[in-house]
Amino acid sequence: MRNKIIMLALLGHVLLAHADGNEGTNAVVRDDQSISAAFNRAPPPRLQSAIAMVYDEQEQRPIYSKNADNVVPIASITKLMTAMVILDAKLPMDELISISAEDRDHLKGTRSRMRNGMTLTRAELIKLALMASENRAAAALARTYPGGMPVMLAMMNAKALELGMTSTHFNDPTGLNSSNVSTAQDLVKMVMAAQKYEEIQRCTTTSSHIVQVQGRRPLQFNNTNPLVRNSQWDIGLSKTGYISEAGRCLVMQARISNRPTVIVLLDSWGKRTRVGDAVRVKRWMENAVEGPVRRVSRRG
Repeated sequence: MRNKIIMLALLGHVLLAHADGNEGTNAVVRDDQSISAAFNRAPPPRLQSAIAMVYDEQEQRPIYSKNADNVVPIASITKLMTAMVILDAKLPMDELISISAEDRDHLKGTRSRMRNGMTLTRAELIKLALMASENRAAAALARTYPGGMPVMLAMMNAKALELGMTSTHFNDPTGLNSSNVSTAQDLVKMVMAAQKYEEIQRCTTTSSHIVQVQGRRPLQFNNTNPLVRNSQWDIGLSKTGYISEAGRCLVMQARISNRPTVIVLLDSWGKRTRVGDAVRVKRWMENAVEGPVRRVSRRG
């Protein structure tokens, strides 16, 4: 009889422990749900960009949207597609390419420190096009694509359709042409595709790069997004853009409050607005997540 009592007591202890474990698991699920709901409850960030989308990759849904289906010029955000098409072609990265007069900006007349005859590897041109948004680098990459510029543009538009970017069209590889258009929704798709390329991740988050030029002083090129140099940010991919028709643009993939997030900011006016908006998004997400986490800690 005594043994039976002991056995029943032990069984009751095991069942109680199992129930406690299940309760803990359910609590975690509810806490995740509360974090998700927190983005809906929190006052939305007051962004100055005319068009924006913040996409939570963990939940695979937008958590903030502003005019996200407007079709607008995207400026040098274009260069992400340029890089993807070049990398898809598996062209030799160590092949030397010389900048020519064809690569000059004859549309906007923008300046560049890349002179005619300057010779770099294809890998360096990709880095300068992505990191420093060098238009001549992007133009040279397209010019030397098999079949030349027309084939390159056809491949860029085909890639866009492949990614489901149905409101996107490219007319040049640099973004200087205002006919290069897209939506914030489409650009989320492009950023998520681009981050699968390690070379694009590396180039867009490099803070600076020095180019050795024969017979001249070394040239230092800096990243056009100052946030890549900010230790408070965990950025996986970044690209800026600007032409007058597009305003200032910024797309990023970053980890905020341990959540992988895509941020698209288009048509910002003022040199610091797009960066300020990115900071506002980060602060909004951190504040929204902080409440549920704090309540979990108190309950635990």
